Amino acid sequence: MAEQLSWKVGGQQGEGIESTGEIFSMALNRLGYYLYGYRHFSSRIKGGHTNNKIRVSTRKVSAVADDLDILVAFDQETIDVNYHELHKDGIIIADTKFNPVKPEDTDAAFYAVPFTDIATELGTSLMKNMVAVGATCAIINLDVSVFQGVVEEIFGRKGETVVQKNMEAIQQGYDYMKENMASGNSALELPPADGNKRMFMIGNDAIALGALAAGVRLMAAYPITPASEIMEYLIKKLPKVGGTVIQTEDEIAAVTMAIGANYGGIRSFTASAGPGLSLMMEAIGLSGMTETPLVIVDTQRGGPSTGLPTKQEQSDLMAMIYGTHGEIPKVVIAPGTAEEGFYDTIEAFNIAEEYQVPVIVLSDLQLSLGKHTVDPLDYSKINIRRGKLVKEGIPEAENKAYFKRYEVTEDGVSPRVIPGVANGIHHVTGVEHDETGKPSESPANRKAQMDKRMRKLDNLHAVFPEPVYKNAKHDDADLLLIGFNSTGGVIEEAMERLEADGLKVNHARVRLVHPFPTDEILPLIESAKNVAVVENNATGQLASIVKMNAGYPQKIKSILKYDGNPFQPHHIVNSSKELI
Repeated sequence: MAEQLSWKVGGQQGEGIESTGEIFSMALNRLGYYLYGYRHFSSRIKGGHTNNKIRVSTRKVSAVADDLDILVAFDQETIDVNYHELHKDGIIIADTKFNPVKPEDTDAAFYAVPFTDIATELGTSLMKNMVAVGATCAIINLDVSVFQGVVEEIFGRKGETVVQKNMEAIQQGYDYMKENMASGNSALELPPADGNKRMFMIGNDAIALGALAAGVRLMAAYPITPASEIMEYLIKKLPKVGGTVIQTEDEIAAVTMAIGANYGGIRSFTASAGPGLSLMMEAIGLSGMTETPLVIVDTQRGGPSTGLPTKQEQSDLMAMIYGTHGEIPKVVIAPGTAEEGFYDTIEAFNIAEEYQVPVIVLSDLQLSLGKHTVDPLDYSKINIRRGKLVKEGIPEAENKAYFKRYEVTEDGVSPRVIPGVANGIHHVTGVEHDETGKPSESPANRKAQMDKRMRKLDNLHAVFPEPVYKNAKHDDADLLLIGFNSTGGVIEEAMERLEADGLKVNHARVRLVHPFPTDEILPLIESAKNVAVVENNATGQLASIVKMNAGYPQKIKSILKYDGNPFQPHHIVNSSKELI
């Protein structure tokens, strides 16, 4: 039996490739297996190669698998593009409809299975994906009955006949494969799972759920890949708690609407990707200057311009930290798992209100759209903090003077009121202003207000939960691997392999990107013989940030990948050995 299984289905976009992977993985998740998936898809509605690679294991997995056990192909392109991932004992099952050809340079077993013909005989060729699921069940010796609940959930609204036909398609795919498969494939059979119930979700859903738990009542956004699922999730959920989602005409309208709602006292946010964030930069500066709380989710994708809208990249980092003109206090948080996406989103809203600053929750395509097993969330950890929000009890000032909304305070955070609070009237403007908000170009006032704003975040490192995730058991590591966002899981797996080869390896994943947690990461850099920063971009943006804040520019090297695909463990293992 195998401890884990790597399975991929591929074909032309619009053929039901995503639903095939969804049905397969949902059933296995309900049995208690851990899963981690990555969906490769084209930036078009229909057509172009797409595939869904799913890793199944009896223990937690957090990275895309290096190799492949089973490849399910609905066209020849799927075989030609993906067969190189198959190990020598792997299996290709391909639809006979396109007369599949096995590549000469692979030892993988090859089976042509009439997916489309079986489905057509049952009533519609659309069920060919269910036939493929059944064939997979035969290979891994999985009883088809485990799909009954999933099929009922997905197709139940279409009637019992449709449910029965789909289950029959799975059964016939199973029977055909059992009859025609050579013996000796028991190595692909998974041991029983623990049967525990866990969620199976994408990072965007976890972030959206975090926003809901944080008390958000308005999301203003413009649809953009790979952030749209956050909006789609909340369109369904926010109305149930008295909230709403507004699809704006563009990202500028979205961010300014979110700022306005936060000024009015409603927790609001927006979510976008690199192109949308570029349009928001001036408004982010407005949030910083007016000290209005603001949360933005940035799901990074391939750039620049339209770039690679459906592919993995981590190239927005510098823009998120330094993109706005002028200088404002800003927080950039980078969760690395769906669970962290949930908790960090809640914390982002708390920080935005406590410090009255814009907060960016930085994700990437693999984290946002990769679907994986999530352990039950601990809702007792939810804590809503609104900072110095004054709702009542402001005494009437002498001479009807305005409220000191921007009062110079020791911690840099001024008392905040929302419109309608008695005696809280003040002026709000994007130009420099005095303590009551009235415009002022006085050099002394400018310095006082700038200093006030900039010292807000002086103590954030002390209160932010785990600014750096550390797996650092060695005092004198041969190698320190540093990353952020979705690279965390693949680095952990690469560490295991490097340790098995006799190397002492530590891992630091930066979760609070800005302000940078120098005190947390510097000791790890100093004690390591070699340091490598792993990131999906061409210029080593995180490496530059680390050097800027922690020093050691000659010691810190980069492991980069910017071809649109996420890292796999072997990429980091091989590159690490070359660096050492």
